[in-house]
Amino acid sequence: MIKSMTGFGQGRAEGHNYKVRVDVRSVNNRFLDAHTKLPPELSSLEMQLKKQVQAALKRGRVDIMVSVEQMKQAVFEINRPLVSGYLSALAELKTEFGLAGEPSLELVAKLQGALIVSQDSTQLDEELVHSVSAALQESLASLIQMRASEGQELARELNSRLDVIESQLPGIESEAERLPAIYRERLEKRLAEMLGEAKIDEMRLAQEVVMFVDRSDISEEIARLKSHILQMRDILTSDDDVGKRLDFILQEMNREASTILSKSGDLAISDAAIVIKTEVEKLREQVQNVE
Repeated sequence: MIKSMTGFGQGRAEGHNYKVRVDVRSVNNRFLDAHTKLPPELSSLEMQLKKQVQAALKRGRVDIMVSVEQMKQAVFEINRPLVSGYLSALAELKTEFGLAGEPSLELVAKLQGALIVSQDSTQLDEELVHSVSAALQESLASLIQMRASEGQELARELNSRLDVIESQLPGIESEAERLPAIYRERLEKRLAEMLGEAKIDEMRLAQEVVMFVDRSDISEEIARLKSHILQMRDILTSDDDVGKRLDFILQEMNREASTILSKSGDLAISDAAIVIKTEVEKLREQVQNVE
């Protein structure tokens, strides 16, 4: 069954001094586009987490949010060369320009890079790395399940719109079969009005009707529409990633409906073709959310 690209999943894991929670949200996107929001101390895991997402999903904009509670306290070190140089520059500024005032702790603390996380405190615990990975895997499993459930609802909606399109075809076929006789009758009436008592050239009349039938023949378009509908119904039962295939088929269906509309001057056929084009456009909007 097809899968939606919209969903949410959450996973959790615990260690001896921390709790990990991973939230994953996805929406439709032409390609797979993964984004992470990590605590600074876990920034080095970004590529690893993205690879996990790539292994599980094919398409969609995916946002991964990782939070860690009760993690051991980080240890900061003073960037002494930076702070020393900064204070020396302030003292020189004060002397040279005769300024008053003293640098405060608040001012120094705001200096970018004045305090840096100790290398020892940034070493990721192997257990924590494993927990984050496990929590992400759990959230992805939950996300995939939700996307599958959404996909079932989406498939039902798509099939219902295919039913509407399919219901228009018998009427189009029936009306198309009547067109040559209708055209002949109209042409005979017009010629009679123009020629009066003069005899109508039956051979010429037949040729005109044949030319009309050739120009307005929509049997191939109807056959292709039926084929596309069958293909779509078959694809909707597939477990593969089919969003792009469905979009292509709908482009072809729209082309066939447009050709029917342009070929036929019959009001009933035109109305049915417009209904088909409207439903195809709605299908194309919905298919944008199929993985």
